[in-house]
Amino acid sequence: MASGRARVPHPLLVLAVAIVLPGMGQVLNGMLVRAWVMLFFALTLAVVTYRLTTPEHSFVGRHAGGFFVYAIMVMDAYLWARYRRAHATLQGG
Repeated sequence: MASGRARVPHPLLVLAVAIVLPGMGQVLNGMLVRAWVMLFFALTLAVVTYRLTTPEHSFVGRHAGGFFVYAIMVMDAYLWARYRRAHATLQGG
């Protein structure tokens, strides 16, 4: 690339990757530390809700805390990708 700028991925690509691979949406957005922090909280809350529920609950119910953070991770990755894409468009990139 002649301009020396990193190419900004399309927000829908980031959304698809974030849905399939938790944390990778943040990585595509260049936010590696944010990805690790969110993965840590997703796993931690999944374990906490697992320990607080009984075997009668469904898999999703037993890991609800982790799924909640996962949903936030997906939205966060997509919104940051949209922001970065709009910003790059305004800057002429």
